[in-house]
Amino acid sequence: MTARAGATGATAKTARARTAKAGTATPKADGVAAKAVAADTATAVSGKLVTYREAMREALREALIRDERVFIMGEDVGRYGGCYAVTLGLLEEFGPERIRDTPLSESAFVGAGIGAALAGMRPIVEIMTVNFSLLALDQILNNAATLLHMSGGQLNVPLVIRMTTGAGRQVAAQHSHSLEGWYAHIPGLRILTPATLADARGMLWTALEDPDPVLIFEHGALYNMSGMLDPAATPVDIGTAAIRRPGRDLTIVAYGGTLAKALTAADQLSADGVAAEVIDLRTLRPLDDATIMESVRRTHRVVIADEGWRSGSLSAEVAARITEQAFYDLDAPIERVCTAEVPIPYAWHLEEAALPQPATIVAAARRAVG
Repeated sequence: MTARAGATGATAKTARARTAKAGTATPKADGVAAKAVAADTATAVSGKLVTYREAMREALREALIRDERVFIMGEDVGRYGGCYAVTLGLLEEFGPERIRDTPLSESAFVGAGIGAALAGMRPIVEIMTVNFSLLALDQILNNAATLLHMSGGQLNVPLVIRMTTGAGRQVAAQHSHSLEGWYAHIPGLRILTPATLADARGMLWTALEDPDPVLIFEHGALYNMSGMLDPAATPVDIGTAAIRRPGRDLTIVAYGGTLAKALTAADQLSADGVAAEVIDLRTLRPLDDATIMESVRRTHRVVIADEGWRSGSLSAEVAARITEQAFYDLDAPIERVCTAEVPIPYAWHLEEAALPQPATIVAAARRAVG
């Protein structure tokens, strides 16, 4: 409880401070991450400069306007404006019936969201960090994910749950882990990991149209990422992966917080004459096997960048599927770059050492190409 209360105040104050100075300072991580938006914004002729946080807020606002059944609930989403300032200003615009602050009980407010979805509403539930979602795991796994099956197809749960995931912000072990791979293990859920501005803006509405539960994992290091976004951005297909950079020599599979690092690594490899293709998985469940296998059959070498722990990770699942479906197309062993198997450290240099980085992705790629 102490760690949570401190995190709520400190993290939100940090987010608000970063929002206030977004136009004057760009964190180091944001400069790297900005490369992830290139493929989405290249055709935006009359776009506007926005941050990932603002793109997500616009998506929430649009959903609230388009459908009166949509409402947002979670810790500090109202008067405080959200622990990461994503919902800032929405209470004043839509009122307390649509923007609902909840008690500090993930199990209670996720359960309330499930009940509201069963009753015909379209709730968007915000959980502060993925670590705290474990307090609602019974509701998510045993109720939201299984009710359609348990009711013989009679009860859909059209619920969207948003949560912050990932490390790189020095908020230590209770606020930094990447557990989206765990949730991708659960049948009955759809798992989204928007890594670009266009996906942050466009995935939410598509998720709300899904009759079953959708979990959206927003990497905390991306909130200040900025770039040009077409104001006419449309809903995004949440069923397919995206090739963010074409290549012929190597496939780098990434998602969420590792996408920008994979693109940076691809830039460095290009200087050495290695053309790396970068795939953004976008949706972790269901995985888009077809896009992955088509790329592997072109490049014959694979590196998987995953911020989860290596043992039992999403990268292990992707590697297993490649082995099952495209083994004879491989010219080298599959390489995986994952987070060190430790709780995420607080100290900056230790946190950086524990996480996948462009340099470690480049090293894995060089091993793959020999």
